[in-house]
Amino acid sequence: MTHKSIEQYSRQIQAAIHRRQSDEKIKKMAHKVSAAAFTKPGMKPVIFFNASTRLGGLSLNAAFSLLTSWGLRLQGVSVVHFICQRGMSRCVLGANRDDVSQPLPCDKCIRHSHAEYDRANTYWFGYQEEVPLRNLIQGLDVDALMKVRYQDIPIGEIVLPALRWELRRHHLRNDEPTCFLYREFILSAWNVGREFTLLLNQVDPQAVVLFNGQFFPEAVVRYLARLKGIRVISHEVGMMPFSAFFTEGEATAYPMDIPDEFQLNEDQNLRLDNYLANRFQGNFKMAGIQFWHGMKRLDEDLIHKITKFKQVVPIFTNVIFDTSQPHSNVLFPDMFTWLDGLLKVIKDHPDTLFIIRAHPDELRPGSAKQSRETVRDWVKENQVLDLDNIHFVDATEYLSSYELIQKSKFVMVYNSSIGLEASILGLPVLAAGRSRYTKYPTVYFPDTAEKYWRMLNEFLGQESIWVLPEHRLQARRVLYYQLFRTAIPFGAYLTDAHRPGLVTLRDFDLPDLLIENSPTMQALTGGIINGTAFVVDEE
Repeated sequence: MTHKSIEQYSRQIQAAIHRRQSDEKIKKMAHKVSAAAFTKPGMKPVIFFNASTRLGGLSLNAAFSLLTSWGLRLQGVSVVHFICQRGMSRCVLGANRDDVSQPLPCDKCIRHSHAEYDRANTYWFGYQEEVPLRNLIQGLDVDALMKVRYQDIPIGEIVLPALRWELRRHHLRNDEPTCFLYREFILSAWNVGREFTLLLNQVDPQAVVLFNGQFFPEAVVRYLARLKGIRVISHEVGMMPFSAFFTEGEATAYPMDIPDEFQLNEDQNLRLDNYLANRFQGNFKMAGIQFWHGMKRLDEDLIHKITKFKQVVPIFTNVIFDTSQPHSNVLFPDMFTWLDGLLKVIKDHPDTLFIIRAHPDELRPGSAKQSRETVRDWVKENQVLDLDNIHFVDATEYLSSYELIQKSKFVMVYNSSIGLEASILGLPVLAAGRSRYTKYPTVYFPDTAEKYWRMLNEFLGQESIWVLPEHRLQARRVLYYQLFRTAIPFGAYLTDAHRPGLVTLRDFDLPDLLIENSPTMQALTGGIINGTAFVVDEE
């Protein structure tokens, strides 16, 4: 056995030990919860479902779901967990995009589910293929599969965001591996929906709580629940460490309803400034991942190049999943269509240096989440670097976006959070995609593509651009509310595990899960049971 294989084997052993220890901790707390749980008379149950959050370990979103269910049970709410037991022929996390014929790693997923839902009220579902649907979709290409409706359910459309995420591509290849995976996702989604319908026939829930709402297992459950008038709450990771975002809207869009009277006071402004000081240095994590690995200042060559042009305009792109959401693409069909349109504008303004900044998470080192359709590829295919007035910053170049913003006339974004930060820094921002902040007057966001192109050309032609004071004020207000009010903290219950993206339970006891002792559980119980806003009192 080689030294490398010994190291790899040792890591696998250590990972298995960590998983077992984590599972034992979960089971120990699950036993305590089960012993103390009760059901109030007349209280309808809540269904929890999160098939796309983890395989063999406890992820952040799996932990959010589990802890929330424990908190509800201790308040007298009956909880039913809808759990996959080989219930899909292919799933989002288990499919191998490089070998779609490879079977799913169901054993480790089921093993972890048994630990996670020990002594809970569960509904396990298996897989039974819908033969008429198989016959309907067999032989269809990608475009036809997108339009598939079955028993009046737009199943092809429901599955599409998950397929794009799995293949890390917005524009799907029309080849057999892609079509195979699309067909299996459709069949699997249908099976999930059929089993969920059977569960609804047994249970009359007051609400369904699920992860994300975009991946097909949860998306079809969300669709069917809403069809029956059942409230659906979805969750995603929040912007603060070990925090979650819960909503009755689109969790991946992070919708917020900020009260009109909410304005930052002196202490809140100081708290936000301290957060931004770290973020501008690249010192932050999202979902347990550190995106920046040593933020670098602009090098002398780029600074010298900037001096040769009349003005500088950065173009900040985003990652595939964030730009492939249906709620993002309201002006343009997708981010790459927007980039195609920008090329003509760039050619028409040779006195402007356009700096295209690929998102640092697009090619995350050592991650299976690396995009397969990248801005780097778009730059190469369109021979963008043949233009003298373009500079490209690749995803693997950890150049300071904030220093770049300071040298810019205005900032262009699709829908990434850098747009909000640029507004806070006092720069005019022109957005091309709907985002978590475009609901509020934080950036320029025209309501049609025609108005967008007109505004862009006006900005490029003007000597100076009026910076609306409201944009900076509202940007600070929106960011603060997202960070410190809607980001529900779970740090009292969770800590980092043996690898990024996974967590383990801290040492805590049952009283810590009660609403009288936990602002987290108070916010979650109020939101799920009473329909109040999913916000925490920052005090």
